Order: sequence, then structure tokens, then C-alpha cells
Amino acid sequence: MIDKQRIQDALKTAIDYSTADQLEVLASGRSMALTRFSNNSIHQNVAQTNVSISIRAVIDKRQGYASTNRLDESSIKEMVDKAIEIAKHRPPDPDFVSLPEPKPTIQRDLVSKLTVDYSPNDRASDIGRLVGVVEPNNLTAAGAYSTGYSTVGVANTLGVNAVETISEAELRAVVMSGTSSGYASATATSVNNIDVGALAEAAKSKALAGQNPIDLEPGTYTVILEPDAVADMVSFMAFAGFGALSVQEGRSFMKDKLGQKIMSPNVSIWDDALDPNTIGLTFDFEGVPKQKVVFIDNGVANAICYDSYTANKEGKQSTGHALPAPNTYGPLPLNLIMAPGTHTLDEMVKSCERAILVSRFHYTNLEDPIKTTLTGMTRDGTFLIENGEIIKPIKNLRFTQSIVKALFDVDMVSEARLLKEAILGAAYVPWLKIGAFNFTGATQF
Repeated sequence: MIDKQRIQDALKTAIDYSTADQLEVLASGRSMALTRFSNNSIHQNVAQTNVSISIRAVIDKRQGYASTNRLDESSIKEMVDKAIEIAKHRPPDPDFVSLPEPKPTIQRDLVSKLTVDYSPNDRASDIGRLVGVVEPNNLTAAGAYSTGYSTVGVANTLGVNAVETISEAELRAVVMSGTSSGYASATATSVNNIDVGALAEAAKSKALAGQNPIDLEPGTYTVILEPDAVADMVSFMAFAGFGALSVQEGRSFMKDKLGQKIMSPNVSIWDDALDPNTIGLTFDFEGVPKQKVVFIDNGVANAICYDSYTANKEGKQSTGHALPAPNTYGPLPLNLIMAPGTHTLDEMVKSCERAILVSRFHYTNLEDPIKTTLTGMTRDGTFLIENGEIIKPIKNLRFTQSIVKALFDVDMVSEARLLKEAILGAAYVPWLKIGAFNFTGATQF
């Protein structure tokens, strides 16, 4: 296992050697193993261990960057020299003020030894259990099961020094019949928290219920979105507009909207890496402790997140949302959380006169970040609801929909929530009933 001491030693080597005005070091080690399966059989086992170190040197207001995947002393020193040399030849950035000063970080135990040591045989046994659930129904399963860990450390010459290790386990499965498919996924720090049987049953039930789907004309429908679809939608919105750089550059839907109601009062969204229901580093990639930031408070645009660069431009403090430098995205949330409601999925279904139940989205893309126009397709279980009952599976539909407008029309929110993969990081989100959702095209499957 790549221990914290090896990362600490790499950080110290770079900091002690530096002659730059300021220097930042981001060092990491990652070890992941992956088992892939299809047609109810495992077809691939792979494993990878890698390390990396990235240097940011500051000379006056000039910044230079260099990186390598070697942590020996000579390679680290070579990258420090290279970053300093690059900084000397780059134009100054008048908006750069300083790297962040050190602040106390909170320690969380996010390492499961069981996950770190999980073997190919262990993953194969779990996949065998999954296949055993679906195969008697003449269904086939495909997917991937990954286990491993990451160690990340950040230091700078102003005194920032933080190192943390997180174990990771994720199981994703698509279960298929000849005319349908169902999807389920789970992610956790410990494999003990992945219920393989429940995941298999969830995907199987969707595949069985979705057989022989009917055509449905595109149009505007009430929808119930399950957590996979909600996570996709909300994370695209966060990527488009919750970061300070997007607001400062005038490409965020949050620009000039702070303090205004822009969504349903049923909607509250925040980022909190310390929430026990999510997985994330307690500090950002500048070593700044992550803070809870409430972006949407009962439908009102409330706040945005900052890294040190965007915060200094406004005379504010970083909220601990920096991505690895250099990047063109600015600060972004990696641990999105949506507030729960008081309803069950059954109550949502019973409340619908005519609606569509969407399991998840596929091939989603953001067409317009200011209007938050998202386009994509439904996938792995789309169903027609009439008079409070799920009556038939329907063929997949293409949608073109403003995310903000959809969240303005949220009528009901579930009490239950699930942790799902986001564009960056993860999102802990509920089921949503949305009064109007625009489907613009149909498919033949």
C-alpha cells in the first residue's frame, strides 16, 4: 500500500528544495483493481498502481507548472526546477494574489482495510452472487466492480500540509432481456456497505418490468426521476454554474441571481465533504479545508464556491473547492447533497394522473450553461404512469430541458436518498416528481 509517509516525504522534498517565491506540491498515489463482466461471465481482471506529483511555482505573479509520475528525489527536484523555469517565462497574472495560508483540517477515517485488500476472487464471488439472482429469469448481466484506494497530499511553502487516504468500492450492473434493460449501482468506502443482492434485485426488477416497451409520443410530461437521473442533472447544473469562476466570467445561471428564488421551495442543494453519507477529501487540491456551501436554499440562489484565486479576486476566503492546478474550470463542488422531502416513491406514483418514470439518463450534454439546457436520453427502464399506477414500459425518449426550470417545477421530493456518481465526485440525492419535463424525440428501443 502507498502509505501517507511516502507522500509526505515527496511533499517535503519539493518544499525544502524550492527557491521560488511560493511553491505548491500536489502528490498522490492510487491503487485500483477492476473486474469486468458481461453475458453473466467475468471477462477481465485488471489492476493498476500509480503515483504522481504536480508542482506549481510562483515567481512574482507568474506561475509555472510541471508534473511527473516518479517520486524519487531527483525526479521531484527536476520538476521543481522545471516549474520555476517555466514561471520565469510566463506572462504575469495581475489577478493572482497568493497561494493559501494554512488552516486546521478535520481528520476522517475513510479507509476500509477490507476494501483495500479485496481480491479478484472476492469480487468474482460477489459477481457470481449477482449472476445467480438474474440468470434464473433468463436475463444476462454486464458491468464492472472496482476496489482500491487513493492517497492525496498537498503542501505549500506558506505552511499548508495535508495528507489523506480514502478507500473506494463501486459496483455497476446492467441486467438485460431481449427487449429491456435495468441498471443499478452502489459506491462506498467499504465493500461491506455494498449490498450485492439488493443491487441485483433492483436491476432485475427493472429488466423484467421493462420488457416489450410501447411507443409514446414526445411532449411535455410530468416525470418522476430516480436518483441516477437526478444526480446526472444536478451535477451538470453544478458544473455549469456553482463555481465562482463561471460567475466571474458571466457564464453561470447564478450570475445576478443570488438572493432570488429560482427553483421550487422544495429544492435545497449544498456541498459538504464532511457529511457521513458522502465520500470525499476533507481538504481541496490547494490544501484548504472544505466548507459546507449551500447553493440553493429552499429554492433561493444562496451562494457559490471559491478557490483561493477566485476568492482573492473578490476579497473573500476560499471555501475549499479548488481543483488540481492548472485547470480552466475554476472551483467546483465534489460532494453534492440534495435535501430530502417527506414522500415515498409509491406516494409519488399514486399522485400522478399521467406521468413518466425515468430510471436514469444516457448521453447527457449541456447545450447552454446559462439556460442550463440539458439534452440526453432515458435508459434502462422508462415507464408510463396512469391514474396512480405504473402500467407499461415505454421506449426511450430524448429530452431537451432546462435544469433550473425543471427544478422550479418540483412538486414532491422523497425522504429516501442514494449516493450516486456525479460528473465530478458524487451526489447524494432523492427521487423527484417534476410537474413538466420536455421530451423532444422518440427511439425504436
